[in-house]
Amino acid sequence: MLSETEILRRRDMRGVITFTIDPIEAKDFDDALSFLHEDDETWQVGVHIADVTHYVEPGSDLDKRAYDLGTSTYLVDRVLPMLPEELSNDLCSLNPHEDKLCMSVIFTLSRDAQVLKYKVCRTVINSDYRFHYGEVQSILDGQSSSGSPELDSALVTLNGFARTLRQQRMTAGALDLEQDELCFQLDEEGNPVDIWFHKATEANHLIEEFMLLANRTIATHIGKTNKPMVYRVHDKPDTEKLENLERFRRQMGDNVPAQTLDMLLVRAMAKAVYSTHNIGHYGLAFPFYTHFTSPIRRYPDMMVHRLVAQYILGERVRTKGLPPDLEEACRHCSDAEQAAAMAERDSQKEMLCRYMSSHIGEEHEGTIVNVTDFGLFVQLNDSHAEGLVHIRTICPDHYLTFDEKNFCLRTTPAPEHTRRRRGRAGRKKINAEEGLAEGHVFTLGDQVRVRIMRADAEKRQIDFELIDT
Repeated sequence: MLSETEILRRRDMRGVITFTIDPIEAKDFDDALSFLHEDDETWQVGVHIADVTHYVEPGSDLDKRAYDLGTSTYLVDRVLPMLPEELSNDLCSLNPHEDKLCMSVIFTLSRDAQVLKYKVCRTVINSDYRFHYGEVQSILDGQSSSGSPELDSALVTLNGFARTLRQQRMTAGALDLEQDELCFQLDEEGNPVDIWFHKATEANHLIEEFMLLANRTIATHIGKTNKPMVYRVHDKPDTEKLENLERFRRQMGDNVPAQTLDMLLVRAMAKAVYSTHNIGHYGLAFPFYTHFTSPIRRYPDMMVHRLVAQYILGERVRTKGLPPDLEEACRHCSDAEQAAAMAERDSQKEMLCRYMSSHIGEEHEGTIVNVTDFGLFVQLNDSHAEGLVHIRTICPDHYLTFDEKNFCLRTTPAPEHTRRRRGRAGRKKINAEEGLAEGHVFTLGDQVRVRIMRADAEKRQIDFELIDT
């Protein structure tokens, strides 16, 4: 129960249409949108973020624990939260039909989604509806209704704004490297029994664009004052890798799949990190960017909230717990984020291996996604499981030469005496007699057919055998 004294300190937004949009399985809600049609030419859109720092005292044991963790970690079968669940899932979470404290950015937008003005303030909200992405997409497609014509109309209008904001980013040079999200169905014992992919829809983009707008607005507001700030920065790609990518694109012409080019571009790019030294965000094409919108699961967002309290709201008493060395804190949070991302990838790889262990011997179509001097990494087209076709299993009658700059392996026939030594009886191979022509090239993006030979969940490794090129 919020105290009346605290409510009176804040902008009361409880009478404005407000809602959250999250995955169907989400348990913590740290952002909400509000909508108010002011007149024929202007609309008020509020981006409301859980006011975590109101509850987490700077320098407290709770704050120190959150700093040490740096971020929540989302494994396939469980979540390792940065904050205790009584905070992340209850007290701070913007649950529907409950009065909640927020740090908010209230925008006034024109018909063409231009920001006419904005206000950063502490608020109290009461979310009218808890949407999941599928529900919102169904409403946007005209296939269902929330039961409130006013709420449905708000979603449609906000989606129009989000489309415009997204187009503005792309026009400015932002990269669109969206990847489908891998999802698992687990049985009661936690074993994977099915996998599928969630493709981002307009419902995802709707919420994403307004979170990006809030993050960019906060970063720009503080950045232009030249005061110490926590930025989310993304450097330009490695020049040599880009040159190799462009050479590969020219050589392959229209034969290279767009997904392969996206994959190579991702590998060429630097990682986004936190820093007090602003170099802009290359991937988003923003000169100023920060993380403000997820303080329940990211400690940098909590630091930004405290800086907002000091620089914008003038609440100096709330900043006593800021780390004395912000740049060191940024490095720590970047490292914690990388560790969490690695743990999440390992969790997915382990589950994929466990799933594939019950499919040994099956044949699948796949795409070569990496070429090394020891073999080909192939990603299955249906499950996206990635495994190795080791160089020694590809063809005993051929030498394979690794061409790093052109992302390929080239075959040349081995001498007869070498073939006899290297050959292995009893295993089906691709060889010259079965269709592997002299001078065959295995390169990124090639479609191949493989057989699943081994899946080791402990090592998180899958081995394939090449059947057909």
